[in-house]
Amino acid sequence: MFRSKPFFLLLFIFISCDEVSKKQLPIYNPTDFNPKLVDKSIRNVSDNHRVKDFNLINQNGIKVSSKDYENKIYVVDFFFTSCPSICPIMTNNMLLIQEEFIQNNNIMLLSMSVTPEIDNVEVLKKYAIEKGVIDSKWNITTGSKKHIYELARKSYFAVLDQGDGGLQDFIHTPNFILVDTKKQIRGIYDGTVENEISRLIQDINILVDI
Repeated sequence: MFRSKPFFLLLFIFISCDEVSKKQLPIYNPTDFNPKLVDKSIRNVSDNHRVKDFNLINQNGIKVSSKDYENKIYVVDFFFTSCPSICPIMTNNMLLIQEEFIQNNNIMLLSMSVTPEIDNVEVLKKYAIEKGVIDSKWNITTGSKKHIYELARKSYFAVLDQGDGGLQDFIHTPNFILVDTKKQIRGIYDGTVENEISRLIQDINILVDI
């Protein structure tokens, strides 16, 4: 018996959604990245990479650590409040992710300032209010510069240049990093590109369904 077009359209959508649900995300280790993105001390590590524990201060002056992100899926970026170029775009795209997962308490966001000596709690709070950051969903943080820069280079592989986290060291990256509940990196995305944000949202949904 002949089937109508709507039937085949629904069948196609069902199959397509099923294929997406079956998609598996890679687990990234240091050897999977461009060596320039990885600190020299761990470039040969090919398995079992986990992002390191962090200890930071958020926009409310509250201590935030990796314990606050235990069993969470989260997105990380590195920014600074006075950035006139890529950071405003990145923040707007983080807001899209915040809105997309506003009802899911297992999805969180984490931004680390690369100029923590300038981005103190007062500055971060003003920035968070202006941008519409929801405190329970998104921590915008400051802290030790050396600690933040080490996280960028040894945990999240977010920057190409090497450095010591000292006074003259500076990093600037558009990358968003997706971390799963086991502290594994599951994706790297250009936080300034619309299609990349769509891909990131899709990948988060894949992790949610696992």
